[in-house]
Amino acid sequence: MWAAHGDAVAFLVVYIREAHALDGRSPLRKGGLPLVEEPLTLEERNAVATVCLAKTALEGMPAVVDGIDNAVEKAYAAAPDRLYLIGRDGTVVYQGGRGPFGFLPAELEKAIRAELAGAGSP
Repeated sequence: MWAAHGDAVAFLVVYIREAHALDGRSPLRKGGLPLVEEPLTLEERNAVATVCLAKTALEGMPAVVDGIDNAVEKAYAAAPDRLYLIGRDGTVVYQGGRGPFGFLPAELEKAIRAELAGAGSP
């Protein structure tokens, strides 16, 4: 999706608190996934985000890290993961469901196409 629309849409990964930290509510110990504890400082969260992004197809996409206060996660009800599309006017055009079951990239793709189709509209 990023490769297909990256020239017309500004994609941004917002790394929030780790959904599967070993000391968290839902630890996940699947092969190939980084095993991390919940970061306690912004420096630790930045380091975990770097490792997690490197282990996924998101590496290379512009990314920012939510603060330890989890302000972005709370404002967007983003945990454990969620897709959003913000329109040209700054409003939420698409809000996906909470992941993993509500994480539906095909729906986001459809919303992107609709938003881009309206590019010539006032």
